[in-house]
Order: sequence, then structure tokens, then C-alpha cells
Amino acid sequence: MNILILTQYFPPETGAPQNRLLSLATHLQAMGAQVTVLTAMPNYPQGKVYPNYKGKWYVKENFDGITIYRSWIYASGSKNIVSRLLNYFSFVFTSLILGLFRIGRREIVICESPPLFLGITALFIKWIKSSKLIFNVSDLWPESAEKLGIVQNKWILKPAYLLEKILYQNAHLVSGQTQGIISNIQTRYPQTPLFLLRNGIDTEQFSAQGNRTAWRSNHGLSENHFVAAYAGIIGHAQGLEIIVEAANILKAQPAIQFVLIGDGPEKERLTQLARTYQLTNIQFLPSVQRAQMPDIIAGCDCYITPLRKNDLFKGAIPSKIFEPLYYGKPVIMGVDGEAKTLFIDEGKCALHFEPENLEQLIHCIQTLHNSPDLAAQLGANGRQYVATQFNRKQLATLFWKRIQQL
Repeated sequence: MNILILTQYFPPETGAPQNRLLSLATHLQAMGAQVTVLTAMPNYPQGKVYPNYKGKWYVKENFDGITIYRSWIYASGSKNIVSRLLNYFSFVFTSLILGLFRIGRREIVICESPPLFLGITALFIKWIKSSKLIFNVSDLWPESAEKLGIVQNKWILKPAYLLEKILYQNAHLVSGQTQGIISNIQTRYPQTPLFLLRNGIDTEQFSAQGNRTAWRSNHGLSENHFVAAYAGIIGHAQGLEIIVEAANILKAQPAIQFVLIGDGPEKERLTQLARTYQLTNIQFLPSVQRAQMPDIIAGCDCYITPLRKNDLFKGAIPSKIFEPLYYGKPVIMGVDGEAKTLFIDEGKCALHFEPENLEQLIHCIQTLHNSPDLAAQLGANGRQYVATQFNRKQLATLFWKRIQQL
């Protein structure tokens, strides 16, 4: 079976969708599918095309037997809505040209959303080449953009909702990353065939233990420090200013240190906020390659995963929690709904604070700092829970069986 994965984001970019889709492609290939990836020139999250790809219209690569086609994209780090739309639609156009004229027919097209607009390319490939379309939803766009206040223009929202409807009605299968996403789509489009394709972790890729001492030493941290870390996109939805505010309140306790790792549209503002507070207990580090994550996870004592207080996020599961949990690190989770049910009530591997509740976050940090036995127990629970319930190979196997039914 020939499968085309259509996505704007893919390695060597770093990030949750990039890692998840590479894993899916690798597992499907191992199970007998012939997988091709159609993606953009790498540019995320800085908004600058990587040097080896700059100035190119089209690149064809091979990674472990997976053929990767890359097409030109308008790359911009601007948060301006016009620049963002140019970014999205430039890839819609170039991926459509490449998909129709450079890539042969594929029986299955798996389209990753967001960006929702990439569904336009998927639809044309489906119609012209008689492919079966699987639309994979990792974020309910445009609903999330509207509820977060990122997009308010009705001239953008109205056609976006119409496109969403057309995609759900024309897809042979819609897969969703969380039960919340599946339930939302099922309520609005009850005739749409759905499949729960959870995110998880490739346990076989995370057998090596990181170098805790070296990582701490490289960043001026000693074994006497309790390190609370965040690693991922530094964006609007995460509400990461609560970590900076926590660092400001806890600056009288220098044994507690904070490290934020990643890039994104909110990084500059948060860095400036930390400077305004004259904080010496928080560091902002750039995004790292996946191979460096074991050192970071080994070097920290807990992970913080906040989201803004919004009913939309009750169906969200932060992808950044899987690796630290598998390595036995406790997580402080500022998320309600599905994630709380899974990882706190069922898995018993995290502490919970109400989203945007600074007092509760500080209480969680101090609890883990003062209770190493509790931290160790949460970490042990997390490793077992993730290994058994969120193994990507097992999840991909179930998805492969569902694809074959098409």
C-alpha cells in the first residue's frame, strides 16, 4: 500500500508534530506500507529557511527508505495575520503543484492539520488521483484560534469553518489526537468516520540515560538546585508567563531554579518580563535536537506543562509530557479535562494545578522540592503508565489495521 503523508512540519525541524509524524511514517513503513512525505522547506519555529535548503524550489530526499519531497514556502517569523496566511497558502500552492505533477498516485493521503488550509491540497489530490483521504486533526482549528483571540476577522473565520466542514465531509477517515477532539467532531459531524490516534513515545528510542551532571554544569546548576523545566513551543496557548511569575515569587529561594527551553512567538516578551523582574533563577535556552533531550530530562527534577484557562483545552494532552514521564520525572500539569483524568486520576504520575492559578503552581513546585519520595513515586508511576498506554509502535499498529480497512 502506498501512503502519502502531507504536512507543513517535518524534521529536521524540532517540535511535537514533527517528531510524531516521523514516528508514524517510520512505523507504517516497517509494517509494509510504502511511505512518501510531502512537506515544506524546514523553517519552523524561527521563520527562516534552514541554510541547506535556502533558495530552493524543490528538494527530494530519502530517510531510512522514506522518500521526502520538499517544496518552497514563504517563511516569516512575523505574527502578522497577513504574513501567516502567506506562509500557509504558499505551501498549499507549491505542495499542490508537487503533489499533482511530481508524485505519482498514492492510495492513501494522510493530511496533518493544522494548518487547516493544507486540506485544500489534500482534497485536490484526492479528487484528481482517486486517493483515500485521512484527515488527521491535532488541533481544532479554526475553533482554537477564535477562542484564544488569535483570529477574530470574520472574513477569515467564515471560510475556514466552511473548509473544515468540507474536509470532514469528504474525508474517508478523520483521526484525532485526543478524545476531546474526536468528541467535538462527532457532535458536529455525526456521519464522519473517526479514529482516535493518540500521541505517545517511541520507547525503543529512549533507552539511553542522559548526562545529568554535564548538563547542569554547562548551565551553571549544581546538585543542590531543584530544577523545574519546560521544553517546547513558547507560544500563546501555553500561558508560560505563569512560570516567570512563579520564578519572581520564588526568587527568595535560590535553590529552586527554572529553565525554559524552546522558541516561539512569546519568547521575546517572556524574556523581557524576566529582565524587568531582574530574575537570576530562570534561564531561557534555544530549541534543541531530539538527541539532546535525555540530558535535559536527566538534568531537571520536574517538568511544568501549563496551558491557558480555556474550555477548549479540556480536550488537550500536551505532547511534551511523554518523554519526561518515561524517564521517571514527575510532571506539574496545569491542564484540566482529559489530560487530568489520564495522567493524574488514572496514571497517578503528575501533580495538578488549575490553569493560570499561580498560587497552586507554586504549591506544587514546593511540594516536589520538599518531598523527594513523592517525586520518585510519581516518576515511577509515569514510566510504567506511558510505556504501557502510550507506546507509539502499538498505537501505529492499530492505526495501520484501520487504514487497511479503507
